[in-house]
Amino acid sequence: MITAKDIMTKDVITVSCDTDVSKAVKILLKSHINGVPVVDDHGKLKGILCQSDLIFQQKKIPVPPIFTILDGIIPLSSSKKLEEEFQKMAAFKVSQAMVENPVSVTPDTPISEIASLMVEEHFHTIPVVEGKKLAGIIGKEDILKVLISE
Repeated sequence: MITAKDIMTKDVITVSCDTDVSKAVKILLKSHINGVPVVDDHGKLKGILCQSDLIFQQKKIPVPPIFTILDGIIPLSSSKKLEEEFQKMAAFKVSQAMVENPVSVTPDTPISEIASLMVEEHFHTIPVVEGKKLAGIIGKEDILKVLISE
């Protein structure tokens, strides 16, 4: 049975929470990768920053739906969610744009589970962790390479 440790990239390109978003974009483009794990000084996984998180910054500012009754304004969406969207759109640091506590797998996770996560949850990049430390990363290409070798 093929597991994460058999296909993961062990020499992982990472960024920190304090990395400028513009630097992270350059890293993604230069390295031709979809996502980059965000780690602390001890290698602990803090989040993941993907191209889609950065493309989000180009989104138009959403106008929250409201309902007016008896001269009172009632928002139909969460103000917390709207605030989070504004912060993500205006992000200067990776910590403001990344997905915190991303879905991850362990080195012993079977490739079938990893493929299911990618397909069902629309993930393109999945961190591999041992304990809380980053051990590797798996992208869609890593799964496809298994098809070629069979």
